[in-house]
Amino acid sequence: MQVVILKDAAEVAAYGADIFTTQLKRKANSVLGLATGSTPVALYQELIKRNQANEISFAEVTSFNLDEYLGLDGSHPQSYRYFMQQQLFDHIDIKKNNTHVPPGDAKNPITACGEYEARIKAAGGIDVQLLGIGRNGHIGFNEPSSGLTSRTRVKTLTKATIDDNARFFKADEYQPHLSITMGIGTILDANKVVLLATGENKAEAVAAMVEGPLTAACPASALQLHRDAVIVIDEAAASKLKDIEFYKHIENENQKLLDYLASL
Repeated sequence: MQVVILKDAAEVAAYGADIFTTQLKRKANSVLGLATGSTPVALYQELIKRNQANEISFAEVTSFNLDEYLGLDGSHPQSYRYFMQQQLFDHIDIKKNNTHVPPGDAKNPITACGEYEARIKAAGGIDVQLLGIGRNGHIGFNEPSSGLTSRTRVKTLTKATIDDNARFFKADEYQPHLSITMGIGTILDANKVVLLATGENKAEAVAAMVEGPLTAACPASALQLHRDAVIVIDEAAASKLKDIEFYKHIENENQKLLDYLASL
C-alpha cells in the first residue's frame, strides 16, 4: 500500500489525475473503474481540462462505476448515472455506450448484479479503479461487515451512510436505503486501485484502513491485500496516522527512484 500525503485537496486531485493520465497515454483503450461523491469531482474537473486540451482522450475507454442507488433510474438527479453525466461524461469524448453504471431501476436486481460482473470480465477487467472512503470505512457501498471477497450485489446502507448522504436529497424526497455495489472482491481484482481522501472527517477511517487490522469492520482495510493500491490523502485526512513522517519519507525516496529511472 503506497501512502501519498499532500498539502491539500487540490494537490490530491492533481496527483490522482496524473495517474489516470499516465494510464491513458500508456493504454488508450483502458478500462476505468469510477466513483461518485464529493472527493472525485476535483479530479474529474482536472481530467476534463486535460481532455479538452487534447492531452488525453477517452474515445476508446470503457468505464464501470462502483455503485448506484436501488430504485432510481438514470435520469433521477440523485442517481449516480446522472452524477457521472453531469460531472464527467458529458464533458469528455467518451462514448456513452462504453460507460456502465449499475442499473438502479433493474427489474431483477439480483440478475443485474451477475450481469454487471460479466460485463467487467468481458471488457478484460479494470485497469485502474478509483475509490473514495466513507467515514465508517466503506468503499463503494460495501458497508462494515461486508465480505472481503464479495462480488457485485444488492447491499443495505447503514444509517450512518444514509445520514451522510441525506444532504443530497430534499426533505420530502425519496431516499433509497438499498444499493447495487461492486463487491470488495471485485474491487481487489482491479490491476491498480487509487483511493482519494481529503478532510479531517475522513482521518479516522484513513487510519483504520492503513494502520488498523485487516477486518470487515473497516472494508477499506482490504486494500492492504492489494498488490498496487495508492492511497492519496491531504494533511487533514492523514492527521490520525501514527507514522506520517515515515510515509512522507517513503514517498520521497520513491520519487528519487522514479527520477533516476527516467534519467536512464
